[in-house]
Amino acid sequence: MGAFEFFFSFYGLVLGLSVAVLATGAARAFKHRKAVRVGWKTPLLAIFAAFDIATFWDAAWTNLGQAPYSYGMLLAGLGVAIVYFIAASLIFPEPEDDATSLDQHFETNKKPVLLLLSLANILMVALCLAMVANKPGFALAAWIYAFNYMLYLVLVIPAAFSRRAWVFATTIGLHIALYIVIAVLSAMNPGAMVQLNAPEAKTVATTSDAAD
Repeated sequence: MGAFEFFFSFYGLVLGLSVAVLATGAARAFKHRKAVRVGWKTPLLAIFAAFDIATFWDAAWTNLGQAPYSYGMLLAGLGVAIVYFIAASLIFPEPEDDATSLDQHFETNKKPVLLLLSLANILMVALCLAMVANKPGFALAAWIYAFNYMLYLVLVIPAAFSRRAWVFATTIGLHIALYIVIAVLSAMNPGAMVQLNAPEAKTVATTSDAAD
């Protein structure tokens, strides 16, 4: 097992707990749907969080594969994964909450969930940039990361702070649609999406080819 495989196995284990929390909450909500009104807001938030975690997981594999292993990198990955876990655990109510409607729980926890997801993403951006700080193509990578994160915030922040259901539905719905489009494009042309997500890797590969 290589250094990155060791890091990713630990990182993936902790991040996978977030998916397990979402799946458990969704199953519990479906099981008790006659006693607790489900609505559409919480499921939409859960879908967005699941897609965000999957995209985040893919970004870690794509962008950190060439990064040198260190204890600091392990702790940084742990911190990001824990933020995701906390966000995921807030989406569905626990049995002891005695919720009668998921919409009521949603209104209380929507903002912290979306802000925690935003925090996890900015931590990941910082980690990725730190890993490529001294490599060719860093300026281009930083610009792309900044643009992508600003687009993320443009859709997530209004959804977090607005009390209008249509704002949440529109912004988060658009973000989910964007994730689906990226998923379809990556399935059709995986190599192009890797280069899009990791422009610094393309630069390094081009330099190596030229040297050969």
